Amino acid sequence: MPTFKNSVSGADHAIVGIADKGIGIHGTSSSSTGAGGISESGIGVHGISKTADAVFGSGDKGRGVVGVSGAATGVEGASTSGAGVWGTSENGRGVVGVAKANNAIEGHSTGGAGVFGVSGTGVGIIGKGGLLAARFEGDVEVTGDVRLANADCAEAFDIAEADTVDPGTVMILSEDGLLHQSQGAYDRRVAGIISGAGDYRPGIILDSREAGESRKPIALLGKVFCKVDAGYASVGIGDLLTTSATPGHAMKATDAGKAFGAVIGKALRPLVEGQALIPVLVCLQ
Repeated sequence: MPTFKNSVSGADHAIVGIADKGIGIHGTSSSSTGAGGISESGIGVHGISKTADAVFGSGDKGRGVVGVSGAATGVEGASTSGAGVWGTSENGRGVVGVAKANNAIEGHSTGGAGVFGVSGTGVGIIGKGGLLAARFEGDVEVTGDVRLANADCAEAFDIAEADTVDPGTVMILSEDGLLHQSQGAYDRRVAGIISGAGDYRPGIILDSREAGESRKPIALLGKVFCKVDAGYASVGIGDLLTTSATPGHAMKATDAGKAFGAVIGKALRPLVEGQALIPVLVCLQ
């Protein structure tokens, strides 16, 4: 097998390997790089094969193939009938993409899936992000169940004096188009409860736009922690709750006639006296 040392080219290919059936270039190293390709304006390593692997990299302790580029593609794979890039690992990740300012991994397809993830016993695709874990532009189809780990179904609303109201506050509708914290008992303008108090978080937020200081999620359905005042009447599990004279607080609905149209939900935990955050099953009626 021929040996190449310090093969450098200023404008053309430094090393070219072509094979009809076997390996075009074979590089082996016990402690360093088996085969390295560097180019200032072209392709660092280019492999073409008709029947076997165009580029093959294997490492016992390090990476099998590493591609680095200052302005172009670090590693690129193309195929007319098979996988453009294929990564396999017994204990680690099959394919890893790292990017500082652009997409770490990007998939394009004219007829199939741009990115396809399959797992026999684990998760097909996992996304984590500082801003969003995933973003879909277009319709989303789900053939199985959608599991939401958090509690309530909320919708974002514009809030009056948003910096003064906390999660768990009971909110009412107003003529100015904003939501205000409740001020009176049995108010039929009740809209919901600000989500996010206690250890409950909204499972889904409707009408979610760019974050703004005046917009907050209002729980319309499901479980949410709510400010409740038991000074008007002790609250038991299953009691209907309505607005109270205590700003932003709910109370037990003791007058069925006044409660019609002003019920916030049902108490999921008793409150004998005082004021506290208690879990409530939101069911506006």
